[in-house]
Amino acid sequence: MMERRKFLGLGAALFVAVPASLSALDFRKEKPATWTAKKVDESIKALYGDIKTVDGDIKVKAPKIASNGGAVPVTVTSGLELKSLAVFQDANPEAAIAAFTIPEGAIVNYTFKIKMKGSGEITVIGEGKDGKFYKASQKLDVALGGCEG
Repeated sequence: MMERRKFLGLGAALFVAVPASLSALDFRKEKPATWTAKKVDESIKALYGDIKTVDGDIKVKAPKIASNGGAVPVTVTSGLELKSLAVFQDANPEAAIAAFTIPEGAIVNYTFKIKMKGSGEITVIGEGKDGKFYKASQKLDVALGGCEG
């Protein structure tokens, strides 16, 4: 039977070792033009270069009509093995919203809120471990005056 102190010590060692094995790219530092681009295509090119996108198991879900453009809930899911994921929109002055490095074996099921100054389209690009770039998008309307109709 393992002593409690030894067990806790092993757990602490494992906890310390795991974060050291993870690495994330600082997209803002490494790809600064991504964050100042005004158009979605320009921002995607600044982040990933000249790419061709394909359809795949990647989905973006947001309300069809957002009553509050200051806090639009967005969910991105995928069953693909991705290296990175980036979110863009065409309603604000800068197109890029977020970029994520996906850890090995992670489940892609992200929910977050974004700000949109008006109606537009949210575009998601997933960089697959297979070298392909997957695209999904959804249009949404932002209600004027803070009500849905």
